[in-house]
Amino acid sequence: MRTLVIGDIHGCHRSLVALEAAARITPADLVITLGDHVDRGPDSRDVVEWLIRRHATGRLTALRGNHELMLLAARDSASAHAEWLACGGDAVLASYGVRHVSQLPREHLEFLETGLVAHALAATHFCVHANAYPDVPIEEQPDFMLYWEDFGRPRPHESGLTMICGHTPQHSGWPLDLGHAVCVDTGAGFGGWLTCLDLARGFCWQANERGETREFWLGDRP
Repeated sequence: MRTLVIGDIHGCHRSLVALEAAARITPADLVITLGDHVDRGPDSRDVVEWLIRRHATGRLTALRGNHELMLLAARDSASAHAEWLACGGDAVLASYGVRHVSQLPREHLEFLETGLVAHALAATHFCVHANAYPDVPIEEQPDFMLYWEDFGRPRPHESGLTMICGHTPQHSGWPLDLGHAVCVDTGAGFGGWLTCLDLARGFCWQANERGETREFWLGDRP
């Protein structure tokens, strides 16, 4: 059994399916997705369906991202809805064929509200969507850091665990590896690559919406 971490999907279902095939993801593998599953890309509906199916097997830990927070907040006011649309929510509505977030299937809204978690822990790593204060326990991180803070150059966390996160797109197309922290958002929502990292081996697979794939060791990437 492997622990595989997938960066920000942003509605890129074709990339996700190509990545699933390239990494040969099996029912036994534990998959951790880092949030921002929706918005920007063309197929948010299919991505959420994929997540729900995988979650039902017990082999998915899906993190909450700021784009899920914006989608859910869009139910509450016209201004929040307009802000969400400007950040890629329009692509979500198009994928569902509806005009307002309240028209999304109830099962999908419930999953995005109750099926996502703030962080995930592994033997030598912890996963968050955006970032973490280095001197604050993982369970006590504030929402601003977990969901909104850019990657920058974070210091090592007090736990000694390596942080794996997304949120800050690496437009180079390659993960940004600082040793003690790795950002694996490689721009899927901007026409770039979707990345999957095998935590134990440090091996990466990538796929994009054109169906192209590539693979590399984290430490050996160009």
